[in-house]
Amino acid sequence: MGLFFGIDASASGLTAERLRMDVISNNIANSNTTRTENGGAYKRRYVVFEPRTREPKTFEKALQQAVGLSRQTGEGVRAVSIMEDDTQGPLVYDPGHPDANAEGYVEKPNVNIVAEMVDMITAQRAYEANATAITAAKAMASKALDIGR
Repeated sequence: MGLFFGIDASASGLTAERLRMDVISNNIANSNTTRTENGGAYKRRYVVFEPRTREPKTFEKALQQAVGLSRQTGEGVRAVSIMEDDTQGPLVYDPGHPDANAEGYVEKPNVNIVAEMVDMITAQRAYEANATAITAAKAMASKALDIGR
């Protein structure tokens, strides 16, 4: 395990949480959009993540298999895709609205502001935790260099 693997893993977390906050902000900004360019009300979006893994080099792989430690080391996280939530939004009776259907109902976006704010706080806390981990890794590397003097 190298010196910068922890920093790299935390940096991937920073990037992932920034993307997650951008998507959440977009959801909040469009919480009242009843007409999109694709037609219909805005649909909530969310980010799908998966762990990044490091494929060990050949000698390291052979050594791990010989010792019985053939598992991969985690290397952070990466965004796989941004998905759209296809659940229907609430129908509100407003016959004067330009997007009302024949019965006078308008489909509102399926964005729950409270849930989005909770997700935003969670993403912010995860971002802060990754930034703190990077700061700690930098301090450890600095102390290691001081010991070597």
